[in-house]
Amino acid sequence: MGKSVFSDNAVPIGQPYWWDGIDWPELGGDPPEQADLLVIGAGYTGLSAAIAAHDAGAKVVVIEASVPGKGASSRNGGMVGAHPRLGWDALKASYGAVTADAIFAESGAALDWVQNLIARENINCDYVNSGRIQLAYTQNHLTAQRVLVDWLDEKSAVKCSLVDAEHLAQEIVTPLYRGGLLFPEHGALHPAKYYLGLLNAVLRRDVPVIAQAPAISVQSEGAHKIVGTPKGAIKAANVVLATNGYTTKPFNWFMRRVFPIPSFLIATEPLSPKVIEELAPGGRMMVETRARHSYFRASPDGTRIIFGGRAAMVNVNLRTAALRLHDTMSEIWPSMKDTKISHVWTGNTGFSFGQMPVVGQHDGIHFAMGFSGSGTVLAPYLGAKAALQALGDPEGETAYSHIHLKTRWFHPGGCPHFLKGGEFWFKHWIDRRENQAARR
Repeated sequence: MGKSVFSDNAVPIGQPYWWDGIDWPELGGDPPEQADLLVIGAGYTGLSAAIAAHDAGAKVVVIEASVPGKGASSRNGGMVGAHPRLGWDALKASYGAVTADAIFAESGAALDWVQNLIARENINCDYVNSGRIQLAYTQNHLTAQRVLVDWLDEKSAVKCSLVDAEHLAQEIVTPLYRGGLLFPEHGALHPAKYYLGLLNAVLRRDVPVIAQAPAISVQSEGAHKIVGTPKGAIKAANVVLATNGYTTKPFNWFMRRVFPIPSFLIATEPLSPKVIEELAPGGRMMVETRARHSYFRASPDGTRIIFGGRAAMVNVNLRTAALRLHDTMSEIWPSMKDTKISHVWTGNTGFSFGQMPVVGQHDGIHFAMGFSGSGTVLAPYLGAKAALQALGDPEGETAYSHIHLKTRWFHPGGCPHFLKGGEFWFKHWIDRRENQAARR
């Protein structure tokens, strides 16, 4: 397997392409004994929460269980967009028409907010307004896209348009898809540079970010929380939990409601710009509608294809994941069959059972989590909202607080064993059914 898939210059298995050439700051020290706001988790969500709270006048401290930045925030595909994951009808059925309208309206505002954040904090993260195209795998998927276009046009300021099969070759050269849905205002960035830009924005504000300081206990003392870490306890007037797909004990209530699903990614060996242009002349971020949910793009320097997706719903050997992703990539682009891989890695996405992020409060702990694959925009946007809500600032209002985190009887928390059944269901039923529909 290694000889046929990996290049001779492949990096160590598990190291993301995005880490190449990155200098990670060393963040040691002990946390202060008190804070107005304690943020638990130093990813996109937590850092944005820290910026918002500091700028609102709070004394803030951020703690991180391991090394800041080496979780999902530097492991994702770097695609920037925030249209709702669910259609308006599905949102209405679950949360009512008013909330569905508000979420659709807010999706455009979230994208603008993040673009302004990048500009305001002068974050050099290779951001480009590339646009993103969602590729329809079956005729039914294309029909659903037509419905979504109508809802977005009526309910939000998000710009989008359908691309029919006849014109799809202007975006991607493959016979696999029936058409697509183009979001011209979506963008692309380098996720590790994006993360470091947010981290530097926090450090410029003299907000402590404490590495290797997991929250191991939480107790109430009057209106305050006492959060224990191996480096000492912190007494905080307010707490924001920002751990998403990396949530652990003692936050059992949250673990029952937000569960990790691994996403696997590969990067090809360097390719010529001509090859990249022949594969994807539109230069877009690309995702597909089938349940395999592949997503792919050119690297910021235009020399590689970054390809991710559902190689498995549970953790598998990364060599196995690389082979599966390579096979799917070669299905989309048969000319890539002999292209070698230089990187393979994985990271956790935090999913809610409603497949929507939620901002709220439980037992005195504020939170923003359950981003369900849309964290590049919604994690920092909603992290700021959670922090402002914790401080009682009316600017914290968001439609994502009008929905709730729910659990299911088959998930008592901890390891989401039910995903093993989901893996079988998708592989032997959903994928097979979609493949049959695609051939019609």
